Amino acid sequence: MSGGEPLREAERVMTICNACRYCEGFCAVFPAMELRRTFTAADLRYLANLCHNCRGCWYACQYAPPHEFAVNVPRALAELRRASWRGFARPKGLAGLFTRNGRTVGAAGLIAAAVFLLWAAFSAADGLWVRQEGAGAFYRMIPYGAMVGVFSALALAALGALGAGLISFLRQTGTRTREFFALKNQRRGLLDALRLTYLEGGGHGCNYPDERFRHGRRRLHHLVFYGFLAALASTTVAAFYDHGLGLPAPYPWGSLPVLLGLGGGLAMTAGLAGLLYLKARMDREPADEGGRGMELGFLGLLLAVNVTGLLLLFLRATAAMGLLLALHLAAVAAFFALLPYSKFVHALYRWAALVKNAAEQSAAERDPAG
Repeated sequence: MSGGEPLREAERVMTICNACRYCEGFCAVFPAMELRRTFTAADLRYLANLCHNCRGCWYACQYAPPHEFAVNVPRALAELRRASWRGFARPKGLAGLFTRNGRTVGAAGLIAAAVFLLWAAFSAADGLWVRQEGAGAFYRMIPYGAMVGVFSALALAALGALGAGLISFLRQTGTRTREFFALKNQRRGLLDALRLTYLEGGGHGCNYPDERFRHGRRRLHHLVFYGFLAALASTTVAAFYDHGLGLPAPYPWGSLPVLLGLGGGLAMTAGLAGLLYLKARMDREPADEGGRGMELGFLGLLLAVNVTGLLLLFLRATAAMGLLLALHLAAVAAFFALLPYSKFVHALYRWAALVKNAAEQSAAERDPAG
């Protein structure tokens, strides 16, 4: 099998694990591994993205360091997973954004902040530090048409790149399109994704940040994910209020957009802060140190989106509104611009891997003899 060092190490580790099979009940990776006698590059990319980094196999492994086999499944699959994202990325010319991604995120955030602050300062008819109230107050700081145009373009570009990346994933992991889009496989894979089934550890929780079993990481991920969905729903309802009902923002405290946005923002902020805390305390030996900057950059950027959004909500009737609006829009713009080239893609590719796993397991259940 040709490939770089991450592929070679993942093949070595999976070959040893396939001979041992002590961890076969730990997560989805090992039953999927056992369906194979040898491992192609496509197999390994798929298994790497199926891994949830629960680390149960690391603490249970009899061949982990200091054993001469030096089996470190979480690190091997995490390094290959990160390398695979560069390979899936489209356009290919932007795949380099995954390299030193933490710095990329930081630079994008600073540039976006400078642009939006200058934009707001020159666009606001009464000045950046003048209190604005009533319907359309936000648009007196930054024009409505320009705001919609910029974010529509960023969202469409991000969705296009993510869609192209998904097609690349299907091709590079040998996933059959017909099986991938089968409703039964989509349903099973989506349920596993929404429940984070493979962070349950069979009901005990995962071994994170250390060898003890805990449910905290799974719950924090749920806070972030469902908070994100609530915030997205808030934006969708607000768009309907504006375009369908002719009611421009900002909206009163009891309105649906504000309630959804407040609940989602608080949930995401709590979840992100908790994940950052766990990451600071985690056992570093099974970690992919090369991806640490990417993870911290993504969590920090998403946290900036939430904190600036919450501050804008609470201080929107003050003279600080213009500054907070510019900073919030800058964080959102950087987030959308880097969406296909940040840690966010793990959600897309892990869901796709779970759907492929559902198809494989269904086939194995129909024909146990294989």
